[in-house]
Amino acid sequence: MEEYPKTMQEFQDSFTTEDGCREYLLRLRWPEGFRCPRYGNSQAWQTGRMLFRCTECDLETSLTAGTLFQDTRKPLRLWFQAMWYVTNQKQGVNALGLQRLLGLGSYRTAWAWLHKLRRAMVRPGRDRLPGTVEVDETFIGGPRPGKRGRGAEGKGRCWSSWRRRRRARGSVVSACGR
Repeated sequence: MEEYPKTMQEFQDSFTTEDGCREYLLRLRWPEGFRCPRYGNSQAWQTGRMLFRCTECDLETSLTAGTLFQDTRKPLRLWFQAMWYVTNQKQGVNALGLQRLLGLGSYRTAWAWLHKLRRAMVRPGRDRLPGTVEVDETFIGGPRPGKRGRGAEGKGRCWSSWRRRRRARGSVVSACGR
């Protein structure tokens, strides 16, 4: 699977149309191609309403069924813009800012979308640190020639979190390369 875009320009180039967003979601949901949720059959045809109809059991399945996009009347491209914006803001996002950025007519819609996205980003069964927790990120890899900071080549990003007002007990939450 290709990487998700890191810059706004990459995002706009990757998801220029609604069909592009559908294709991306299709590859994420069914990497080996469509599978019927009832029997696992791979043979289906697409209806005019953008549903997949299983040739074996006639079950109609939407690409968005069972996802946070289920029952939405807004374009997938708008949802993808919201996801990109929420995941790329270091200081966080509020519903009013999301409403203004996406041009949503209703604050309630922006608020509901933001809460759906936040719920989707929570890993079930995660370990929680009690009390007030501080989180920071750094890049590990030692001095190298060239650009410094976030754009430096050959550095790995490391996130850490720790409880406040206790002995310094740091723990690596996740470490990932570029």
